[in-house]
Amino acid sequence: MSLPRPLGVLFDLDGTLVDTAPDLGAAANHVRESLGLAPLPLAGYRPAASAGARGLLGMALGITPEHADFPRHRDAFLAHYALHLADHSSLFEGFEQVLAGFEAQGIRWGVMTNKPKRYTEALMAALGLDARAAAVVSADEVPNAKPAPDGLLLACQRAGLNSADCWYVGDDLRDIVAGRAAGMRTVAAGWGYEGPHPIHTWQADLTIARPLDLLDLIR
Repeated sequence: MSLPRPLGVLFDLDGTLVDTAPDLGAAANHVRESLGLAPLPLAGYRPAASAGARGLLGMALGITPEHADFPRHRDAFLAHYALHLADHSSLFEGFEQVLAGFEAQGIRWGVMTNKPKRYTEALMAALGLDARAAAVVSADEVPNAKPAPDGLLLACQRAGLNSADCWYVGDDLRDIVAGRAAGMRTVAAGWGYEGPHPIHTWQADLTIARPLDLLDLIR
């Protein structure tokens, strides 16, 4: 299937544009180690990395937000992450070429993430992406987080784009649901964290295996 050439492409952040699992997993292991527990392999945190503190602490400690100690462990997790969120996080392989290709062809790109703004802005700045993005929107800037379309619609407004002229690329079912609700074409990122729902069930317009496939789609 081919898609109409976009005027803009928006990305989810964690697990789509940037591989943040190493630093998120390290923050979860920091909490484990504070409790005298051995660290878990960082690779084991990848499936939970898009689910924030809830998912990562669930993986690290086997607790849910209803647990009496969850707020304390969440605060410790977030405090450590805030100080180390760009230690080992980086663009997924091929994305520097993708972004440069978009910019050369006048395709505006941006980010819409469920990550809180304070972490989103710090990470984008640390990776040198903040000045390049046409729009960056975090979940705490809108009334409803994904899978609601609120953040995507705000990103389009900030970038001066109509949602019908945009693609949304994400690595979780909620990304595809949000993109459809916003009236965008949706692309599932086969390199991402995927989460609990198998990627073939998301009903994205397209599923691609690697970031560089995006350049092939706009040629």
